Amino acid sequence: MELIVIGAGPAYTDRRGAAAASFLVSAQGAALLLDLGQGAFPNLASTMEPSELAAVVVSHLHPDHFIDLVPLRHYLKWQFAPPRRISVVAPQGLTERLDALHASPGFTDASLDVSRLTEGTRRIGPFEVTARRVTHTEDSYALRVSVASEPTAPGLVYSGDCGRAADLVPLIRPGDTLLAEASFGAERVPPGASHLTTADAAHAASEGRAARLLITHVLMGLDRGKALAAAQAAFSGQVRLVTEGDRFTV
Repeated sequence: MELIVIGAGPAYTDRRGAAAASFLVSAQGAALLLDLGQGAFPNLASTMEPSELAAVVVSHLHPDHFIDLVPLRHYLKWQFAPPRRISVVAPQGLTERLDALHASPGFTDASLDVSRLTEGTRRIGPFEVTARRVTHTEDSYALRVSVASEPTAPGLVYSGDCGRAADLVPLIRPGDTLLAEASFGAERVPPGASHLTTADAAHAASEGRAARLLITHVLMGLDRGKALAAAQAAFSGQVRLVTEGDRFTV
C-alpha cells in the first residue's frame, strides 16, 4: 500500500498550506480516503480524480475530520453530467449534520452514499478496514487498513482523534505503521481535551510492536522538534512528523 498525506493539520493552525486531517491509501489500482477535514479537498483533487475513490471513511464527527465532504459533494454533483457518487462510511449522524449545515434535507444524499461506521471489519474494494471505538467523542473510531488479499502483510493503523493510547494497541499488528494524532506534542494534555501526546503515541506503537510511527495533528505553537524527540525517546522504530504531500510505502 501507499500512504499519501493529504492533510496533517489540527483543528486550527498558522502553518501556511496546512490542511486538516486527510490520508489517502492506495493499493491494486484503488484508493481509500481516511477523513476529509477543512482545506483538504484541493490537495485531494490535485492528487487524484476524487470521483474515483473507493470510499471515504470518517473517523468521527468533528468538522476538522469531515467538513470538506461539502466541496466533495458539490464537485460530484456539479462537475459531471450525469453527476457522480461516492460511498462514505461514517459514525451515525453525518447526513443530518451536513443537511442541517445547508438547511437542505437531501443535500448529502444528492452525491454521497452514506453508511454507518461501527466496530468490526468490512471489505472496501481491495481493502480490509477494521474499526475500533476509541476514547474521544461518544462515537469515535481508530481504523486499521490492509490489503485483503495479503493477510500477513503490514497494515496501517490510523488513530483518528484519541484520548487514550491503550485503545489503539489491539488494532496494531507487529510490523504495522501507526499514524497517530498527537495534538499536544510533548506537552501535557489539558484535562478534558481527550487527545494524545507524542509520547503517548510512541508507547502505543511500542506496545503494539509497530515498525513505524507517523505523527500528525500537532497544534500550532508547539515545538515540533521537542514533539519528535519525545516520541523517539519512547519508541525505538522510525518516527516521523508528517506534513502535506508526504508519501510512504506501508
